[in-house]
Amino acid sequence: MSDITEVDGATRVEIESQVFRRLIEHLQKYPEVQNIDLMNLGYFCRNCISKWYRAAAAERGIEIDYDQAREIVYGMPYGDYKSRYQNEATPEQIAAFGDSQKKASV
Repeated sequence: MSDITEVDGATRVEIESQVFRRLIEHLQKYPEVQNIDLMNLGYFCRNCISKWYRAAAAERGIEIDYDQAREIVYGMPYGDYKSRYQNEATPEQIAAFGDSQKKASV
């Protein structure tokens, strides 16, 4: 078995890139998993990934706007995704979101 710490940087980036692409494909395949549920359980959502994507691009001198980053993550314009898949949050989800925001900010 290989020790991941011994893998060269370029190979590690390739592996991480493949994992990222698979995560995005997975989230696109399961739009019934609501962002609020991701936030409540994992303290991140598709919009967070979009912001991270935009920030990483900016660190490399590539300017993309938030809508472009969201389209990459959602696989379609955000407005289309929202109208097709996003449900209204329940009072319980909203309450849990408040609790998760407190935990995530610690």
